[in-house]
Amino acid sequence: MRIVLVPGFTQTAASWRQVVDALPLRQEVVALDVPVEPDFAATAHAIGDAGGPGLYVGYSMGGRLVQRLALDRPDLVLRAVLVSTSPGLADPAARAERIEADEQLAQLAERDGAESFMVRWLAQPMWATLPPGAEEGRLRDAAAIAHQLRVLGTGTMEPLWDRLGEMHAPTRLVTGTQDTKFAAVAREMLGALPDATHQELPGGHGLVVEQPAALATIIQLLANG
Repeated sequence: MRIVLVPGFTQTAASWRQVVDALPLRQEVVALDVPVEPDFAATAHAIGDAGGPGLYVGYSMGGRLVQRLALDRPDLVLRAVLVSTSPGLADPAARAERIEADEQLAQLAERDGAESFMVRWLAQPMWATLPPGAEEGRLRDAAAIAHQLRVLGTGTMEPLWDRLGEMHAPTRLVTGTQDTKFAAVAREMLGALPDATHQELPGGHGLVVEQPAALATIIQLLANG
């Protein structure tokens, strides 16, 4: 089964390099960049057009895009691994606050440039567990970063909580043991998804670079399942 890898915010296809290296050579793997489209749904559908049918692995923002694609195009997302992600924000007030915060970040990226933005972004406590070199595979285009903040944020997207019961593809939710916020979200998702399990790996939010070999094992097991 083809494996399609979808990166998170500010990441490119290259961010999956260590995971790809840990997968068997015989496995067909497609790592994608997040396309630039006018809205969240169009972005998810463009990912499906590029990836075709297969097992989709989405990290953080990429996981939200994979969920939307799985709901709209179940013929493409045959199985899914959702890493450190959520179905969005159900509360309208929280979404409005997030849109405002993301707009401020977008303006910061446009004003200071991608390099400066990434230094400040990765200095946040949530990234304290990232290993050296984690900045590799990141976007170097301030306009692309600003676009993702404005178009693909959890405030902008339509929340998917009420639709999770429609997602029948076998799904594995993966979170880090130190990422308590997203572990709690995963446990809540587990109660809504028809066919899902939740697995925790040692580490924080950035499991793609923190635990690439363990993540590759989870992906391969589901691909063979």
